[in-house]
Amino acid sequence: MKIILLGAPGAGKGTQAEIISRKLGIPTISTGNILRAAVKEGTPIGLQAKSYMDAGKLVPDEVIIGIIQERLAQPDCAGGFILDGVPRTIAQAEALERHGINFDAVLSLEISDEVIAARLTGRRTCHACGATYHVVTAPPQKEDICDKCGGVLEQRKDDLPETVKHRLEVYHSETEPLKGFYEGKGVLKRVPDLGGIDETNAKIMELLGK
Repeated sequence: MKIILLGAPGAGKGTQAEIISRKLGIPTISTGNILRAAVKEGTPIGLQAKSYMDAGKLVPDEVIIGIIQERLAQPDCAGGFILDGVPRTIAQAEALERHGINFDAVLSLEISDEVIAARLTGRRTCHACGATYHVVTAPPQKEDICDKCGGVLEQRKDDLPETVKHRLEVYHSETEPLKGFYEGKGVLKRVPDLGGIDETNAKIMELLGK
């Protein structure tokens, strides 16, 4: 099954992608993780992407589509995959179609801006392994220290309040129109905010017919 996860930054796409991946046995392709790895390694594409990511702006299409094509060509994607973080614009969606990449379901996580802002500004990320925590809902056992690897937790620049506000504005203007795009193709499935991770996932599996 080929799936896209749509939703504002902080809507829980990464968390749900991980659960769906485990249940369906298909890989999650997260452009955020791929790009952050490139930034950390200081690769040319990473340095190019860094300035956009730090400002909460969208990374250019040619960078995103190139990374995605390369990843989807790998053998583990033959039976399906989950895209988390792409497409972000109708132009990207059309580019994926031109390359013969189509989808069985597009899941839209419907979360209010107020809930998103509270989630993101409280988020902390491990600079070493990328694990994420939340100061209120999912704190680490030891303050500012990653439970998994012992790395230092920090607030990413794109989780600062002023950047979160900008990221939400970008989402509404650039990415939200994708809901109409995929609704027209008959593959959009809206997932309401049910409060909990398990409840939301149960609804997702129901919508997928699993």
